[in-house]
Amino acid sequence: MHLHGIHHVTAITADGPRNAEFYGGVLGLRLVKKTVNFDDPGAYHLYYGDANGSPGTALTFFEYPGARLGRAGESMVTRIDWSVPSTAALDWWERHLVGKAATERHPDYLDVWDHEGLVTRLVPVDGCENQAHANAPHIPGDVAMRRMIGVAAQSREPEHSALVLESLGFQRDGGEWRTGDGVRSAAYRLESSDGEVATSGAGTIHHVAWASLDEDHQGWLERAAAAGVQATPIVDRDYFRSIYFREPSGVLFELATDGPGFAIDEEPDALGLALRLPRQHEHLRPLLEERLTPIPDPWAPYR
Repeated sequence: MHLHGIHHVTAITADGPRNAEFYGGVLGLRLVKKTVNFDDPGAYHLYYGDANGSPGTALTFFEYPGARLGRAGESMVTRIDWSVPSTAALDWWERHLVGKAATERHPDYLDVWDHEGLVTRLVPVDGCENQAHANAPHIPGDVAMRRMIGVAAQSREPEHSALVLESLGFQRDGGEWRTGDGVRSAAYRLESSDGEVATSGAGTIHHVAWASLDEDHQGWLERAAAAGVQATPIVDRDYFRSIYFREPSGVLFELATDGPGFAIDEEPDALGLALRLPRQHEHLRPLLEERLTPIPDPWAPYR
């Protein structure tokens, strides 16, 4: 039993339409689901990813309109790493992002800041050119972002996390912890904090979810308990089932199942076009449709 890389990463935004314009329009990810926060139905929960929102490509945002900008730091994931097919792809992205986002080029990667300060790192990975991507009409397929291959986080005492990470099957690899194999592999880079106090808010990451096979989920709950982790029961999120807990660094982890996936309540060709609501919140639809700011299809200008 082992985890299969990253399932999704969830962050916070203060502006859903602008968020969709950046992650769907500028970066070319597909908006695969417009729904609301299960625990706070007055807030959007937006999902982006490849053509199907496959585990490992799902980047999600809670929208809290007008929220203050946060500050990434201790006990928080601070960066998301994505694979691209080649160094030539980095050249293309660097040109494409001029005037659209702040960037910093390094020989082996390109860092990109969105309008709220969230950092995306694009990293060339040999062999990923054959992996699925979003098929955006305005992003060439040979440069498109593929999968999340890691996250970086900060901790005051990273070594305190070792026992729990080992119990979850992470393998130490130099200065990082790895899980999964082959295509479904990802790194957790737990770095020593420089004392920067984190403040949750727009532009910060709420949690990272690691991918579990459906049949293993109960086993992970038992393993977390054996490691002394205070985990939630298994929670049904309609599109996957989840377990939540904080690993000793304070970073919020989720373990999420592959299924049933985002096409359970929409046709694959229509993903992300309509507001979908959790069953328990469907009675709020008239109120939510009145209050939530409409989010257009971010690919519409390019079709």
